Amino acid sequence: MDSDIPTLHIRCGSDIRDTLRAAGFTGDFLEYADIICQGPVPDTDDLPERRAGFLAEAFGGSMGFTAAQSLARLQDEEQRLDAARTRDRVVLWFEHDSHDQLILARVLARFADGPLPGRLELICIDRHPSVERFLGLGQLGPEALASLWPLRAAVTRGQLELGRSIWAALRRADPRELLALAATGTPALPLAAPALRRHLQELPATADGLSLTQRLILRLLAGGPSTIGRLFAPLQRLDPLPFQGDLGFLHIVEQMAPTGVLAIGAGDRPFPRLASITATGRDVLAGRTDFLSLRPAERWVGGVRIDSSLPAWRIDSAVDPARSSPLTLA
Repeated sequence: MDSDIPTLHIRCGSDIRDTLRAAGFTGDFLEYADIICQGPVPDTDDLPERRAGFLAEAFGGSMGFTAAQSLARLQDEEQRLDAARTRDRVVLWFEHDSHDQLILARVLARFADGPLPGRLELICIDRHPSVERFLGLGQLGPEALASLWPLRAAVTRGQLELGRSIWAALRRADPRELLALAATGTPALPLAAPALRRHLQELPATADGLSLTQRLILRLLAGGPSTIGRLFAPLQRLDPLPFQGDLGFLHIVEQMAPTGVLAIGAGDRPFPRLASITATGRDVLAGRTDFLSLRPAERWVGGVRIDSSLPAWRIDSAVDPARSSPLTLA
């Protein structure tokens, strides 16, 4: 496989690390995995500290790490990414959802400033014949991963510059630049445009103040109570472009509960707890109550801060972006 040239494989997670080995790959592996599709990504100098704080608050309790430990891990990943510039060959393994595409843009933006590795190559797919509904590379076995190796392509200057543009736009407090990039179809990285559009759907909607994920959660609960764990699979089936893992989903559910739109039962473990929609949740789902009027906790969509006490960027999914902007500040 990759034994002809010393190789570093970069992936936004550890899901294919062992499978690559089983497939016969021998190169080094870098997990570069800050989930920038969730939490604050502001255009400020303290981005690593802001990210570490969010990750510890959202996931540290479940995974057993502190903000300081999170910061140390993020800094180590950044240092290893910088060191990748000296490698003979670097291969980027990504898929089509916003989790992957935003991290890919960040990686490309970093490499765009140079110097580049001897070879910089990309494997990026949105489907595979061995999987009925392709969600990610982690679904693939050794043989399927090996079949992607001949499909890798050299990263172009256009892809590096598009990555730089997406990363800069993602961090803006105004989401219109990101929408404009999505409207181009991002021909250098065709899978980026749909991922950017899905990312923007996490902004509050004009009709009800809910993100798409929040609305899907309430729709599922409107059909009857469910344990949190059993909500995740049907949510992924309903989502047009699923992007979050189970812990990211759990964080969204737990953030919704204090607003009164859903209730979560007691329990020592998070996922077996029973969740149910409330009368308030049904009012929000029906558009009779705006979710932001319930004072949900502050959240971020990239560089866009959503604070219910301030005007918020909202998205109208019914508006055709080719005719007019679906984004309003209200």
